[in-house]
Amino acid sequence: MSTSSTVERAFAAALYADSEAALDTGASLLAADPASDAELARRGEEFVAAAWRRGWQPADVVRIVRRDLDDVHVRLVASLILEEGKGDRSARGARWAAQLDELEDGPHDVRTDRFSRATAVLELCRLLLRLPAVEPLDTPRAVSTAAAPQETRMLTRIRALLAKAEATGFPEEAEALSAKAMELMARHSIDEALIAARTHAKDAPGACRVGVEPPYETAKAVLLDAVAGANRCRAVWNDGLCFSTVVGFESDLEAVELLYTSLLVQATAAMTKAEAAQRAGGRKRTKTFRQSFLAAYAHRIGDRLASVAEEQVTATEGELLPVLAARDVAVTDHLDRMFPETVTTRMRGVTDEAGWHEGAAAADRAQVRGRRPLP
Repeated sequence: MSTSSTVERAFAAALYADSEAALDTGASLLAADPASDAELARRGEEFVAAAWRRGWQPADVVRIVRRDLDDVHVRLVASLILEEGKGDRSARGARWAAQLDELEDGPHDVRTDRFSRATAVLELCRLLLRLPAVEPLDTPRAVSTAAAPQETRMLTRIRALLAKAEATGFPEEAEALSAKAMELMARHSIDEALIAARTHAKDAPGACRVGVEPPYETAKAVLLDAVAGANRCRAVWNDGLCFSTVVGFESDLEAVELLYTSLLVQATAAMTKAEAAQRAGGRKRTKTFRQSFLAAYAHRIGDRLASVAEEQVTATEGELLPVLAARDVAVTDHLDRMFPETVTTRMRGVTDEAGWHEGAAAADRAQVRGRRPLP
């Protein structure tokens, strides 16, 4: 019997049925034929490549595998993605290459018996086979070789400032660090917009996906939407697949990812502290408290960021205003092409008054400052 025949029989037994018995049958066939390993790996890479054709990206696939399966499956899919992605990584854009680099930094070795490994591979292939098609993300224009090092240093500095703001126990220090990070974000974004306009560069909006994981994913999606809007981007949430697609220009997308991650860390820390105080006082409605807390936090942060954005535009004069207006139109057009049909989601389960007040207060304390008008 050929190795190809073994893999085909295993797939026929296990991939199109959900029963454990079918899975065991397929895994037994693969475990009994060590010569089939290379063919199994090749077919796994084909499943990964098929996911790319359906619009998925490496980070998206890893996120879904981590959500639905176990660590061994995450390591297996990381190995398949890296093997499939050998060659010219730049062909799919800098963001794609960065996702592969991140996978290389993590563990992806699997040490287990043959039957367990074969079972995990079949479970992973089941998931990959059933991934639905999603909206493909356009690859934004590549930055020039000369500009790349400076941009990397800027983003590294912003990440460092936000990390320190999240880690410090002193509110005044965190506020100063975050305010500086916001200033650098604004300068980087506006400089990119002006340079593109002055040089008549063919700059166009792109998109990225940001994980919005349960629990309390609706409130997290609202928070991401608020951060996106304040940075001249638009976000569309896919609740079934646990991510939002953010549409905007590359420099603004970078700012959204960094700021959303930082605010979510701050919100989680504040919620944990407030919840502990509530429980110490005898309250036990943990789930409703958290839901209401994060809902209020997202709502209040949205108000604050919208005010910051409006103040910045009002205070800025000269050629920037028409540039930003043109970019807003471009982002909206790109969003409409990607998502011709969207619906509005209503946030439910916000019933805890104490959680709402605590979340609003935490949002007021969150380290978001008005951006200083730039010359």
